[in-house]
Amino acid sequence: MSNGKPVTNHADIKDMSFERALKELEAIVGRLERGDVELEESIAIYERGEQLRDHCDRLLKQAEAKVEKLTFAADGSPSGTTKLDADK
Repeated sequence: MSNGKPVTNHADIKDMSFERALKELEAIVGRLERGDVELEESIAIYERGEQLRDHCDRLLKQAEAKVEKLTFAADGSPSGTTKLDADK
């Protein structure tokens, strides 16, 4: 194999929603599992899949950081919010 292949940076991924990135990632996994792609294309879509997985992971971590837990007063009325403890 030659190292002269162009490097793809998958710049379009950074603007994808979580749902869109996950859907494309699932499609890539399906194609790889079926085994109906040539070796070079398999490598390319696997690399894109890694980028999609990383993007989804970043988006999930951002969402997790925003999640808060409701707190309630003794009478059961909402009294505010606190950071959700992710046990990490």
